[in-house]
Amino acid sequence: MIRTFDIAWLDPIEDAEIVERLAEFALIVALFSTGLKLDRRLSWREWGSVVRLLGIVMPLTIAAIALVGGLVMGLSLGAAVVLGAALAPTDPVLAGDVGVGPPGEEDEREPHFAVTAEAGLNDGLAFPFVTLGLFVAAEGGGGWIAEWLLADALYAVAVGVGIGALGGWLLAAGVLRLRAKGLLARELDGWVAVAAVLVLYGAAELIGGFGFLAAFAGGLGFRRYERDHEANERVHEGAEVVEKFSELAAILLLGSMVTLAGWSEAGWAGVALAPLLLLAIRPLSVFAAFVGSGISSRDRAFLAWFGVRGVGSLYYAAAAIATGLLAVDEARSVFWAIAVCVIASIVVHGITGSPFAGRLTRRAEHAKERSAT
Repeated sequence: MIRTFDIAWLDPIEDAEIVERLAEFALIVALFSTGLKLDRRLSWREWGSVVRLLGIVMPLTIAAIALVGGLVMGLSLGAAVVLGAALAPTDPVLAGDVGVGPPGEEDEREPHFAVTAEAGLNDGLAFPFVTLGLFVAAEGGGGWIAEWLLADALYAVAVGVGIGALGGWLLAAGVLRLRAKGLLARELDGWVAVAAVLVLYGAAELIGGFGFLAAFAGGLGFRRYERDHEANERVHEGAEVVEKFSELAAILLLGSMVTLAGWSEAGWAGVALAPLLLLAIRPLSVFAAFVGSGISSRDRAFLAWFGVRGVGSLYYAAAAIATGLLAVDEARSVFWAIAVCVIASIVVHGITGSPFAGRLTRRAEHAKERSAT
């Protein structure tokens, strides 16, 4: 820790584990809350836009950022991949302001649904790429590729989704039955989300699964036990309160670590990565992914702009640094480049979020009225 006026300040490298744990808790609650919001049936057709965002946009984003990290920032291949993977996910809390509403709101417009579901899933799906970068940094070569594919890309993803979906459904069944028998007070609904997500996340991590995927799938499973039950809205409200405070704590923590020295450690290339990511990499990836999709250009522009970066990126940066597998100089460059991107995203997306989302909603309502007449 750095000390100023006898006050200990967190250092993003030495105290990476503290940053990791705080961001981790904020994320898992937000992911469970995000899963609770979504009403759509689980089919390839109805989740087609999400599949494009996860299967095309995310890999393209990782590759583009890693290329910038390697060629422009001078990072090693492993550190560049970690940088790309950490900046790929859309933040579930910050994206929530431009996504779908709480449980019970039936109107899930395509761009709002897509950005919400993307934020719920890509925090977990980015993890294999973070571990890929760490494998490259630690071992190089290619003898570990089979282990990475089986353990991180297949087993951990499947276990995370399975534990979350089944566990969420079973927890909802238990909670609603206890309520029906008068053994669980209605006033405690708001705390159910925190207890449920901690159980699901811990169970998945205990057996080697991705806990972030378990948290999101847990929200989906919980909602689908009895989709229209009035308890879902209050469980979501409780989760949202906790996630907002946790997100605020994480952002304040980030702000407390920002120094001029830190900005200088990002270098001009790290600082320039922020506008490049927000204005070029994300938009171009989205427009490329949705060629031939039938989605309107207005909806594509919405998805292209709202690739919000936040606590998820901070978590992956801290988690990678805490392993000690990155060289100290590269760890600092990676963290501060990510911090610059997160701060830039919070500012520009925070300013444009409500006006952009409101304008899109009004246009959709006007189009619906015209078609009705």
